[in-house]
Amino acid sequence: MTELNPLTVAMQMDPMEGIKIAGDSTFHIMLAAQARGHRLYHYLAPDLTFRDGRVLAKARPVNVQKVEGDHFAFGPAEVLDLGRDVDVVWMRQDPPFDLSYITATHLLERVQEETLVVNDPGSVRNAPEKLFVLDYARFMPPTMIARDLAEVKSFLAEHGEIVVKPLYGNGGVAVFHVGSNGANLSSLVELFKASWVEPFMAQAFIPGVAQGDKRIVLIDGEVAGAVNRIPGKGEIRSNLAVGGSAAKTQLTDREREICAAMGPELKARGLLFVGIDVIGGEWLTEINVTSPTGIVSIDAFDGIDTGGMIWDAIDARLAARAAG
Repeated sequence: MTELNPLTVAMQMDPMEGIKIAGDSTFHIMLAAQARGHRLYHYLAPDLTFRDGRVLAKARPVNVQKVEGDHFAFGPAEVLDLGRDVDVVWMRQDPPFDLSYITATHLLERVQEETLVVNDPGSVRNAPEKLFVLDYARFMPPTMIARDLAEVKSFLAEHGEIVVKPLYGNGGVAVFHVGSNGANLSSLVELFKASWVEPFMAQAFIPGVAQGDKRIVLIDGEVAGAVNRIPGKGEIRSNLAVGGSAAKTQLTDREREICAAMGPELKARGLLFVGIDVIGGEWLTEINVTSPTGIVSIDAFDGIDTGGMIWDAIDARLAARAAG
């Protein structure tokens, strides 16, 4: 809200010590909150407790500042009732999207009648990045989700080159390009089957990835901005976490069509902060709802304030709840 009506905000996220403040979207959101006078608390997902019908978190008040190496200061730990003591809970810890992550969504769902949880935990649980996107298959490159080697070989034969990646991975980890000769495909499938119990994803390789993989940020269903992420030398992965570089960009007509198609659904599901990935100006590959990133680069290139836009959207959500 405003400095005259501050909020109490609990950030369920990763350890503050490991935050890379130069590009971290969660830290960016925290700075924007603090600038509005909101009171911030920090806790880790394992700090959640369900007791006597209430969801509690052992949390510490935190102040943040944009000073590398001295970017946060904690106060003494408190036990917060997330339904009674907090106005907004942010679910911003990075995946893996595993049973621990899913359990946290179930617990946070139990406070939603009293507290705004961003993003909506049930929707986060029901919209994993590489499965929710299948609702928009008409915008995607040819895609397979499978665990059978023969099926993947058939898919490779049909499309010539493919990309194979874990279904619940993040940050560009374990993404492999397989050429038309299929070298090491059998070993790769063996590795995936040994490492994960679930199927994995294969997609037709899009050569346009060399020109970048665009991250488009939507806030409550509306486009806020975009940044192009360009792979490093010898890489197909453009994630900034694995050496990709950021560049200013604009949306194509096709990308605007994609955003318009999914925007109302994102808003309806309570997915307030979402990042989608588009290759070659037309191929949708993922819808990131767990812990999307990119807003620091977008603000730097476009001179906008996505952190402020996010808090404006939260204010609007809270006002709508208060109005009944």
